[in-house]
Amino acid sequence: MTRNENLQNWVDGVAELTRPDQVHWCTGDQAEYEALVEEMLESGVFLPLNAETHPGCYLHRSDPGDVARVEHLTFVCTSEQDDAGPNNNWMQPAEAHAKMRGLFDGCMEGRTLYVIPYCMGPIDSPLARCGVEITDSPYVVVNMRLMTRMGSAALARIEREGTFVRGLHSIGELDPERRFIMHFPEELMIQSYGSGYGGNALLGKKCHALRIASYQARTEGWLAEHMLIVGIENPQGETHYIAAAFPSACGKTNLAMLIPPPGYEGWKVWTIGDDICWMRPGEDGRLWAINPEAGFFGVAPGTSEDTNPNALAMLNRDAIFTNVAETADHQPWWEGLKTGDPALDWKGRPFEKANGPAAHPNSRFTVATKQCPSYSEAAEAARGVPISAIVFGGRRERLVPLVMESDSWAHGVLMGSAMASETTAAATGAVGVVRRDPMAMKPFCGYNFADYWQHWLDMGQKVSNPPPIYNVNWFRKDGEGKFMWPGFGENMRVLEWIIERSKGQVAAQESPIGKLPVDEGINARGLDLQPSVMQALLEVDPEAWSQELAEVRAYLESYGDRLPAGLIAELERVTSNLAT
Repeated sequence: MTRNENLQNWVDGVAELTRPDQVHWCTGDQAEYEALVEEMLESGVFLPLNAETHPGCYLHRSDPGDVARVEHLTFVCTSEQDDAGPNNNWMQPAEAHAKMRGLFDGCMEGRTLYVIPYCMGPIDSPLARCGVEITDSPYVVVNMRLMTRMGSAALARIEREGTFVRGLHSIGELDPERRFIMHFPEELMIQSYGSGYGGNALLGKKCHALRIASYQARTEGWLAEHMLIVGIENPQGETHYIAAAFPSACGKTNLAMLIPPPGYEGWKVWTIGDDICWMRPGEDGRLWAINPEAGFFGVAPGTSEDTNPNALAMLNRDAIFTNVAETADHQPWWEGLKTGDPALDWKGRPFEKANGPAAHPNSRFTVATKQCPSYSEAAEAARGVPISAIVFGGRRERLVPLVMESDSWAHGVLMGSAMASETTAAATGAVGVVRRDPMAMKPFCGYNFADYWQHWLDMGQKVSNPPPIYNVNWFRKDGEGKFMWPGFGENMRVLEWIIERSKGQVAAQESPIGKLPVDEGINARGLDLQPSVMQALLEVDPEAWSQELAEVRAYLESYGDRLPAGLIAELERVTSNLAT
């Protein structure tokens, strides 16, 4: 129950429509969590893992047809189709509401309706925003407890402020033909039916924190971005925070939990968040950021002692594993681990290589952020952390230098809007196919990309001391197809240059596409890296870049009349630089 009349009326109306056996208002306390876990253990929704090696850890196996986001069934429902933009699937709001009402009618009969008040961001932060998710899935409740500030404190803030994002979810029948994820940004509402997968069911995550929040951010004058936030502390005790956007398979989580390499003794890396960043102008003219999440919903396969020891270290207790494999002694297992062998695959079958990977490629772990060894208490700072630099990255084998700095905020926005990664033969059957993913927000921007880019340009005018914007590319290859840059912890060397540049303490050389490190500007001490290789990593090919900018122009102009004139002006400036 609640003192907020609008919230109570909404819950009552949903209960009348869905007809659950009972309604439970979630408090978020430990006793509630333990009761839900016990219920799921009894029903088989959870399976216990080895209590000696993984205390408090549980395994969940999804329906095999419900293991990932369903972007083709994800809609943005605005009054005007152009407001959703070509970057989104659109449905007229009245049609979407009618469709979802038919699906939700009686769907919770025999189930419990859970009311989950939650806060995205520190509970006392002015940058945070609240929501309420109604669901019939106890799995969603326990995951939301790890991923958000959920329960009584969030409800108290909602009752004080009176505003919240409304999210309605039901697992339904898990029928792919009756599965939709609808976003109504003008109503601050989400409706999700027919899936129990985290990206479709944990409505505080991508649905609220990016699709709805990006719309909120535009109307309220801030930025909701698909970015990690990492703090770099130098031996003098100065910490600089970087917000960075990367498409999938570009090492985003690894960078958020980076461990300084040999030669960087005295340096420390602090993890604020690995996925989402909300930035707001501060009174000092800088951008200040929070991680709206309180947990990680990470991909398990590939996480290992070699790739991300900090992530592996936080998964030995109080974690939920979804669709991983299981060893004979009931430990979680996935491809990439050096120890153990799978006895059961992600479907619960005896493991056989002929059946494919033991763990589903999109298998996940859910764990509280505070369990990460590199966690920083600054993640709970109500004010957030000041951003010293913004980084955009992608996977390009040839074109993009290891690192470059934008000439201006507008140039940085152009760099972000042009972000792309190249596919591989293993993934798609075609090598080098460029996929544009502006600001890594292609699946997550809740409105027209053209308006989104204009909002970014406008933000540069509202902030008197905006952070410089950089582009990085860890994936450049030589003529033999080998990576030239070692990556992983060695990326610290590039971050050091970025921080020193943001402080104005190191030089850069001008190029037609942006500012590059001078010779020996990147610290390569201790690396087996010839000077010629570093030169190749920073090489700019004018002819190839002219072709790239022509492709960027074609992509941007596909957004029609709403495309910001300032973005085209910046594109023409860079094109002119290359020509001369």
